[in-house]
Amino acid sequence: MILITGATGFIGRALLPQLQRTGQPLRVLLSPRQVPPADWAGIEAIQTEYSDQETLYRAVTGVHTIIHLESAQWWGSPRDLEQIDLYHTRGLLDAARAARVGRIIYLSHLGATPSAAYPLLRVKGQVEQLIQSSGLAYTIFRPGVIFGEGDAFINHMAMILALNPFFFLMPGRGEVVLHPLHITDLVAALLQSLEHLDTLDRVLDIGGLEYITLEDLIRTVMRVSGLYRPIVSVPPYALRWLTALTGLWMPRSFMTAQWFDLLAVNRTAQIGTLIQYFGFKPKRIEDTLLTYLPGKYGALDAVRYSLRRKPRAN
Repeated sequence: MILITGATGFIGRALLPQLQRTGQPLRVLLSPRQVPPADWAGIEAIQTEYSDQETLYRAVTGVHTIIHLESAQWWGSPRDLEQIDLYHTRGLLDAARAARVGRIIYLSHLGATPSAAYPLLRVKGQVEQLIQSSGLAYTIFRPGVIFGEGDAFINHMAMILALNPFFFLMPGRGEVVLHPLHITDLVAALLQSLEHLDTLDRVLDIGGLEYITLEDLIRTVMRVSGLYRPIVSVPPYALRWLTALTGLWMPRSFMTAQWFDLLAVNRTAQIGTLIQYFGFKPKRIEDTLLTYLPGKYGALDAVRYSLRRKPRAN
């Protein structure tokens, strides 16, 4: 049996249907506030708090692999990151050791390290350390920025462009280099890692087919969406302040503190890592954006989205 945490998030929603097709028994860990979707036929859902060690132990009993996706990475505060990413993982690992779970697969980030100056990357690095010292077999994926329909990065760029017809505020000079990876390529890698024994006890840095600077990515989103705006360079610290202010009245801020953590320095893996590890070629950025982004967002869509309740950790 496979246990998935964070199954209601962006990556979990893409991964779960593919896991269902494998025919393996699946179990999903949810918080007591989350309701299993109607299309989860045949999937066992267990609702529990991570502080409830008895229920958590029952959740991991009989499980051979945990795919750990739960995170507060987009809208969580530094305190949320420590509580959800770090402390929840510690509780999960304790229960997994007691139940003799065979393996845990964890999703981190390129650049994650316990000594990072940025909360998201520091906490992710601390979680990696916990997993590596847990005594469980592990595979840690460190992807670049994950994108696809409904993501909280490139789609947010498009919504900002739709909402502001005058300009786009870019953090810094846009020279930071990113290594975006499409969601379907990440899901394919996760699925293949279940069968590849050579991924055991390894940290895998992965990315897409190309590197791209932040400014080039913004211009690509403009070109694909048809929403051309002048780009205004703003110091990242000023945008962090602006984001904190807009968050007071906008539940779903388009830029979050974690945005700036990921954009602080270059985040890249070697080109061709997915071919090397799993034998397939990832998708190009613009090719995938053309399949869903043109005409997708208008100003009204962006307003409705920004006023929706902030999602809980996924």
